[in-house]
Amino acid sequence: MLEPLRQGLPPIDPGAVSTSASCALPARYEAVRGARKFTSATLDSWDLGDRFDDVALVVSELVTNALRHAVPEGSPDEPQGPPVRLHLMRWASRLVCAVRDPSRQSPEARGGEEDFSAESGRGLFLVESFSDSWGWHPLAGTLQGKVVWALFRVGPEE
Repeated sequence: MLEPLRQGLPPIDPGAVSTSASCALPARYEAVRGARKFTSATLDSWDLGDRFDDVALVVSELVTNALRHAVPEGSPDEPQGPPVRLHLMRWASRLVCAVRDPSRQSPEARGGEEDFSAESGRGLFLVESFSDSWGWHPLAGTLQGKVVWALFRVGPEE
């Protein structure tokens, strides 16, 4: 899972990952609440609870986008499990939130000319605003879909 995330990320030694956690999310909008609870518990266990507000907002947007744009409406969970998965990875000075979904379609940030007061369509703008960087990468091998990730700096530079 880490290798697809490395493309476009600042140089990070995969051996320096101190801990990681992931959870499967069902193809229902209630999964966003579950993702926030999972994020809260994980950040608390990593002594990063003070970063919850920014990280949870980004996680909520990434999961919502995956459910809205990458999972066909009314789609049951796939035979190999729920179609959306949240991964949290912690390094000494970085935290990566990554959401895997079954679509290979690239996420598209809203253009500058569009109405930012609209009820929806601001997700990637918020991800960009609240994280230090973000990106996406199609999955390789037997996994279908993509990973959309956001990076947060959480401590002194390595």
